[in-house]
Amino acid sequence: MTPSSSDASVTEILHQAYAAARRYRDDAALIIVLHMGAEHCGVAFGQGPESDLVKLLPLGTGRLARDQFKTSPPTLLALENAIQVVEDSVMPLRAVIPREALLFSVDAGVREIALLSGLEPTESMHLSLDAMERTFNRLVAVVEGSPAARLPESNNFAATLLILREFMHHLQFSHIAVLHAQ
Repeated sequence: MTPSSSDASVTEILHQAYAAARRYRDDAALIIVLHMGAEHCGVAFGQGPESDLVKLLPLGTGRLARDQFKTSPPTLLALENAIQVVEDSVMPLRAVIPREALLFSVDAGVREIALLSGLEPTESMHLSLDAMERTFNRLVAVVEGSPAARLPESNNFAATLLILREFMHHLQFSHIAVLHAQ
């Protein structure tokens, strides 16, 4: 399979994000960086100054929203179907991502989720799985008809939150360090 220009773009963003995470964590800790693009998501991880491995997923926030969410907000059935799509893409990573890795992101969408989860805006925010789950539960409340959740109404936001949730949950990350993009 020949990489597309979109794949090359995601790969370049992952290399830049990995470098940013490595500047934040300059010891030999094993780090993994998650990037969620519109058409593709990817991870880069390693222990050195450059990532050892980059993996692209056949999944993106815009693609998931476009393919799975036909209404805004999406229906519960659409959320359930989207969860299955994300699980199918994420689960193969369990075989290649070491459990001791520290998870990072520089994505604006993940930063938005961290802020909506109640974190103070700083250069480095640590979003716990529990805080992210509470925000996801607010999304479910919106889908069920509660307007009081105060979340963005876009399906791309819903897709970003869903991908982050499934990634953290199934790959067993207790938190994600959200770095401000430089």
